[in-house]
Amino acid sequence: MAIRKANKLPQSALIKQILKSCSSLGKKQGYDHDEMIPVDVPKGHFAVYVGENRSRYIVPISFLTHPQFQTLLSQAEEEFGFHHSMGLTIPCEELVFRSLTQMLR
Repeated sequence: MAIRKANKLPQSALIKQILKSCSSLGKKQGYDHDEMIPVDVPKGHFAVYVGENRSRYIVPISFLTHPQFQTLLSQAEEEFGFHHSMGLTIPCEELVFRSLTQMLR
C-alpha cells in the first residue's frame, strides 16, 4: 500500500500565493485600482480576517517569514484554501492572534 504525501507548497511558493491572493482582492470597491490593494492598507502590509466575526487586521508582510505566523497560514490553507474571494482568513481566536502579532512586532 502506497502512502500518499500531502501536496504542500514550498515556503516561497506559499508566500507568493498568499500575496497574489491578497492583491487580487483589489477588484472590489474601496481599493486602489492602480496597485490592486485596499486603499487603507499601507505599503508593505496586507489584510487578514480573524475569528468568528472575521475582524480585519492589517499586518506587515515581514510576518510571513515568522514560523509561528506560517503555522497560522498553514492552518488557514487547510481549512479555507487560498482560492476564495473572502480575503485571507486566519482560523484562530482574535485574542490568540493579537497576542501572537504583538510578540512578532
